[in-house]
Amino acid sequence: MFLSSNLTSKITMPKIYTQFTSANNFHSSRLKGKVALITASTEGIGYAIAKRLGDEGASVVISSRKEDNVKQATDSLRKDGINAEGLVCHVGDAEHRQKLFDFAKKKYGGIDILVSNAAVNPAVSPILETDEKVWDKIFEVNVKCSWLLAKEVYPELIKRGGGSIVFISSIAGYQPMEPLGPYSVSKTTLLGLTKAIASEVVNDNIRVNCVAPGIVATKFASAITSSEAGKEKSLSIVPMNRFGKPSEIASAVAFLVSDDASYMTGETLVVAGGTYAHL
Repeated sequence: MFLSSNLTSKITMPKIYTQFTSANNFHSSRLKGKVALITASTEGIGYAIAKRLGDEGASVVISSRKEDNVKQATDSLRKDGINAEGLVCHVGDAEHRQKLFDFAKKKYGGIDILVSNAAVNPAVSPILETDEKVWDKIFEVNVKCSWLLAKEVYPELIKRGGGSIVFISSIAGYQPMEPLGPYSVSKTTLLGLTKAIASEVVNDNIRVNCVAPGIVATKFASAITSSEAGKEKSLSIVPMNRFGKPSEIASAVAFLVSDDASYMTGETLVVAGGTYAHL
């Protein structure tokens, strides 16, 4: 049964739908009153997450290793009307992490949301030809620091009566990428870390989930997206035949930390253009 043109012309689109006109221009109050801390968030996926959470009403604390980047990103978020603060933080430095948590508490009174986005991939090599120091560096930052951030934010979430943790994994965690062997394994590990922590804190009203982005056109992924050969090979496993946008990953994170995902914990959302994802 179809509506006549006269009837449809009189229908006013509900306000909720007008908010979804663009993933880059989204405003709502879904996260109003929440404080979100996002690591590695001055560019790329991390910055897009901070912007999206801020656009939805959260106060955001961003961080990265370079002071200039922190300042520029903070200023940019504020120009968009977002309540944002920033601090230099190397997640591998325990003192830096503590200062970041203390900074968030001082500025906003507490923390409700942690998004662990920091990751490294210092070398490209087959997994069995990877130098041990490179392997250790990847797992130190990508896995151990994600665990430490969750461990250290846990008491703060308890004080708030609950909260949400999101780890940023990768499609490489499901489909290891040939030149990114150790990185891929570290991202697989985050899938297990998500489930393990989620089951332990479920009775504390804390939800722990994960997002596995596909190949997103950022500086971090330039090693596999900058050349035509790399682009062709990368897109050969993506049914949608394009790279993802940082804002599309941010949308998934915003959903997971909101009450719309209140019945989800221990899960990983794959946002990868249809790329096969199964362990």
